[in-house]
Amino acid sequence: MSFSGKVKEELSRQISSARHCRIAETAALLSACGRITSDGSLRLQTENAAVVRKGFTLLQKTFNIDTEIIVRESRQMKKGNIYFVEIKDTEKIQNILQGTKLSVSREDGEALCSDNTLVTQQSCCKRAFIRGAFLASGSISDPEKGYHFEIVCSDQQKAEQLQELIRSFQIDAKIVLRKKSYVVYVKEGAQIVDILAVMEANVALMNLENIRILKEMRNSVNRKVNCETANINKTVSAAVKQIEDIRLIERRVGFYSLNEGLAEIAELRLQYPEATLKELGMMLNPQVGKSGVNHRLRKLSEIADELRNDKEELL
Repeated sequence: MSFSGKVKEELSRQISSARHCRIAETAALLSACGRITSDGSLRLQTENAAVVRKGFTLLQKTFNIDTEIIVRESRQMKKGNIYFVEIKDTEKIQNILQGTKLSVSREDGEALCSDNTLVTQQSCCKRAFIRGAFLASGSISDPEKGYHFEIVCSDQQKAEQLQELIRSFQIDAKIVLRKKSYVVYVKEGAQIVDILAVMEANVALMNLENIRILKEMRNSVNRKVNCETANINKTVSAAVKQIEDIRLIERRVGFYSLNEGLAEIAELRLQYPEATLKELGMMLNPQVGKSGVNHRLRKLSEIADELRNDKEELL
């Protein structure tokens, strides 16, 4: 099962004890995947078994609806099953629509529209509505691969209402138009942790946090290794150049032409080509710091450059 599927499975098992929260979550589910059919029935339809179980339980516990879950094979190849709950009793449909503050869309004639401000006045109800919206039409990427949370809305108004609810929890949700749908999304890892907390997906939250910690540790180790590798390469390249300069001086004029300090460091560098500046300094008598060793090696480099220039002039 995907990470997104595991989150939905966890959320589908949560049934709030407060009726107003159950109403808010039912409103979100019906707004996203509910409709009024041509014969006047109210149908909640989805391809996710966990979602239809949650919708069935909410309708049963909140509105005392006695119905059943219907399963049909999808007409599309390899698409699995379609699950739906259908209510035909007109009085019960009116009770549900009035309770959830849903109305039939004037443009579509079948889709349901929600004025969620009427059912999400309390913070707990806002959480429930977001949870229902995610269950119905949301997804979350595998955190091992990246961080992306989204809920697909059928129109701009629904997307903006949902965005406002999510932002009330200080989560920076954004909206993007994808084909004919409006997608409310969150990209940053820490904010996705926050929205899982808002929806009360505590198990998924802990799993995501563990993955984030491991990824950050791996990234930190990789950064340190890359930094150390770069420093080693830099040190080796500098040492190779220093040895080339010292060999040139030795061939052209010999170490006897150098003062005692330069001759001493030149011999040590040839003897210990892999030693750091600090290690070379500790081998000197008296000992010299890194800056002192670097100064002497730089002076040797200048002498070698002068010798190269003299040779070029003679040619």
